[in-house]
This record gives sequence, C-alpha cells and structure tokens, in this order.
Amino acid sequence: MNRREFLRRTFFTGVVTVLSSGIAVPAMAAGKQAKLTVKENHFKFQEPLVRRAKTEAVIVHHVGGTDQDVSAAKIHQWHLANKWAGIGYHYIIHKNGTVERGRPMNAVGAHCYNHNHNTVGVCFVGDYERAVPTEAAIASGQILLAYICKTYGLTPGTKTIVGHRDLCDTLCPGRNLYSELTAIRSGVAKYC
Repeated sequence: MNRREFLRRTFFTGVVTVLSSGIAVPAMAAGKQAKLTVKENHFKFQEPLVRRAKTEAVIVHHVGGTDQDVSAAKIHQWHLANKWAGIGYHYIIHKNGTVERGRPMNAVGAHCYNHNHNTVGVCFVGDYERAVPTEAAIASGQILLAYICKTYGLTPGTKTIVGHRDLCDTLCPGRNLYSELTAIRSGVAKYC
C-alpha cells in the first residue's frame, strides 16, 4: 500500500492519528472518533500573553517565502528576531500532517493585523503560491479546525474559517491553499 492509499483509508475510516508527543484532540464524524495529536512546545515569550476574550473565526495562513518544512521553533525564532513577543500563530501544520502548538490557543495571537483579538491563527508550512498543499496537511487541518470550531461554538463557513487575504492586503495563504478553503470548510463541517 502506498502513502496516498494509506492516508485515504485512514482518513475515511474516521481515525487519523499523527504520531508525535502531545495531546489527543477528539472530533466526531458520523459517530466515529478522529484523533489528532498536537506536539506541545511551551515557548518562552518576550512579554506576557493576554487571554483572548472572544473567538469568532479561524484565520488560515501559510509560511510563504520558503517551501521548506520549518518547525514552530524556527518560526518562533523568526518572530523573536522581528522584536515580536514570539510566534504569532496558535498552530503550525506540517506537510506530513504533524501539528505543533505555537501560542496557547486561548491567547491573543499576532498573525493578522486588526484581527488578533478575536481569532485563532493556523499556519500551514509551505509556500502555497507555488506549491500545492498535501493531503495529509489538509486532513490534519480539517480535524484541527473542527476542534477549534467545537471549542468556541463556531459553525464552519466563510465567516468563521477565512484566509489571511480575506482580511488583509496579502497573498497569504497562497493561491493553492486558498483555493482549497471551500473543500476544507466542507471537511470541517463533517466533523462538527
């Protein structure tokens, strides 16, 4: 069985598990449980983080500028080098489907100007202006976004799962990931 067939069978049986340390995130799809393990990072930030008072949407990003598989720790270093508090995204999704925590999910992010106070930032690793997102990343993204939507009582749709470019003058999350948002929202809805 090749990798693509393995992922297809795993996804459609209702159980996707990403092997890494961290927490298991349950989501329900047609009565079946899906699991996604999130690697915890416990980053140190340059200033105290503020708890987000409300959550109204999830903003999808890409790393952009490089199609290399960079870690959440590397992104944290980049953001610190910019004199920011630290990594601005709440979650990082790798091409192989692995998910890493950036900021604590309940903290105000630093990922979308004027929209950090009421959103969760999810960043897909890669430059999706040029590259195409992998099936593994999309599958993990759907489960993670379903978990976020369930946690905050959001109904998956065009107002609650948005691309960075929907709110700011940017190419992010890249045309190839942005074109997948409708399918991603549909996949998220199956878990909610």
